[in-house]
Amino acid sequence: MANFRTLKRILAWVLLLAMSAAWAQPAGTTPNTAAACPALLNHTFARLQDEKPQSLCQYSGKVILVVNTASYCGFTPQYKGLEALYDKYKDRGLVVLGFPSNDFAQEKATNQEIADFCENTFGVKFPMFTKTAVTGDNAAPFFKQLAQAPGQRPKWNFYKYLIGRDGKLIDSYSSMTSPDSKSLVQTLEKSLSGKPS
Repeated sequence: MANFRTLKRILAWVLLLAMSAAWAQPAGTTPNTAAACPALLNHTFARLQDEKPQSLCQYSGKVILVVNTASYCGFTPQYKGLEALYDKYKDRGLVVLGFPSNDFAQEKATNQEIADFCENTFGVKFPMFTKTAVTGDNAAPFFKQLAQAPGQRPKWNFYKYLIGRDGKLIDSYSSMTSPDSKSLVQTLEKSLSGKPS
């Protein structure tokens, strides 16, 4: 009988250890997160407002419009159209991701200044990240991947990349393409009607 009790205790400890190992995943992840996150989205950036790290994996299954932005550009008023697009389609699965960049020497000095400008001038609510290099040798790996897929790096501010629910690049658009462009909106709506894979 004593041996049986000892065996029960050992089994209970083994089970407890196994469960502890399963629970020891980093906060906000599951054992399958890495496998479920498309390679293109497997990047982390600091959020503009508080500089807390954010994984792009959280947007898996959504249609994503990635835009490199700047505060002192002729295309800066596109913030208004991007926010309108986000507001109109976010409930259907669209997310707009803004990446301020000074690669074309038209961005404010600090992330706080950029955050204040975006919110106070254009009421931006879509996710924004801290200043990011988007072109050249110093470009963030995410933007290098985006440039490889269509073979096009951002040539100026407000260049756009549309990523499907499957985490694959659908198309890229020049700065001249406004957020309400018929071709962009049609492709976006078609992508939103698809299901996540």
